[in-house]
Amino acid sequence: MSCSNCSTGANGIPKGCKNNGSCGTGSCDKLTVFDWLSNMTLPSGQSKFDIMEVRFKNGRKHFYKNTKNLPINVGDVVAVETSPGHDIGSVSLTGELVKIQMRRKNIVGDSDAVKQIYRKASQKDIDVWKAARNKELEVQQKSRLIISRLGLEMKLSDVEFQGDGNKATFYYTADDRVDFRQLIKELASTFRIRVEMKQVGLRQEAARLGGVGSCGRELCCSTWLTDFRSVTTSSARYQQLSLNPQKLAGQCGKLKCCLNYELDSYMDALKEFPNTDTWLQTEKGVGVFQKMDIFKGLLWYAYKENPIKWHQLRVEQVNDIIALNTTKKKVASLEEYASEYELDKNDAIFSDVVGQDSLTRFDKKSKKRRRNRNQKRKKSRKNV
Repeated sequence: MSCSNCSTGANGIPKGCKNNGSCGTGSCDKLTVFDWLSNMTLPSGQSKFDIMEVRFKNGRKHFYKNTKNLPINVGDVVAVETSPGHDIGSVSLTGELVKIQMRRKNIVGDSDAVKQIYRKASQKDIDVWKAARNKELEVQQKSRLIISRLGLEMKLSDVEFQGDGNKATFYYTADDRVDFRQLIKELASTFRIRVEMKQVGLRQEAARLGGVGSCGRELCCSTWLTDFRSVTTSSARYQQLSLNPQKLAGQCGKLKCCLNYELDSYMDALKEFPNTDTWLQTEKGVGVFQKMDIFKGLLWYAYKENPIKWHQLRVEQVNDIIALNTTKKKVASLEEYASEYELDKNDAIFSDVVGQDSLTRFDKKSKKRRRNRNQKRKKSRKNV
């Protein structure tokens, strides 16, 4: 979704609304929520919900009370309460939908975590906020030099200044526990600000920094994905994917979140499939599982004595053979149910795309070429 000001021109070049990240329609913001209850009127006698959702840098959102009943709409820049001082953010959601979001995140309106909105941000507040934001890149670069000088095993991923410029939050990732007491002293004395260190996971770091995935689209975690569910290698096994860490890992170094997107469809399709460890007992020999095509409902078996020739069977046929085997009966042969499987060129291209070729296949040098070169050199030396 985008507004008419962000559409492309005659030559395909984006026009851009020139609002520098504060789109008036709210459609260009990160993790934008569509208020589908905005056109509904409240029942008679019910007052409007006084808690609003305010968005900060990198999609960080919190809830704040409008105790002063200020006329605030979505997209307004407000000054909110923090400890200490105040912060500047833009209102991302108002009304009854905020109540649903708080219920989903298990936040109670009377808790101390819900602070209040001071006022609509004045021009002075916005100028101080922009000046603090402009210093973030320089502070981040200098902080990394200090971290490397102290020899700390941590990676500083981002720096976020508070709206009043008196406090900065340093986001970092680390494998082990880090003693950064000396680091906090040096950062506070160097930049003359209050310092808060916050450790984030690798997935959260990728969501904050953003990027483009192997699919060619912007990362899901930095655009719309808000909760990070655990991803295991069993998700790849159920989808018959090759366990190649170079292709299954995302930019965060963990398994890709998109491995869970189609997992339920694969699990439903696999309910009719037999256990691949089960052998098919025939009079001609024992049939061993080789591969399967889940959505076509096909399985390939080969005799244990002759694993080169594969036989293509349907799921119903395999289940019938297993049912006969459970009654201690054997079928004549696999050929009665299916014909021999011949490897086609299209199968080599499309049947198992993931894991066919290594990403470093061009870096590997052939040993045969080296041997041929060495033999030629030896022959030339003998001839001389």
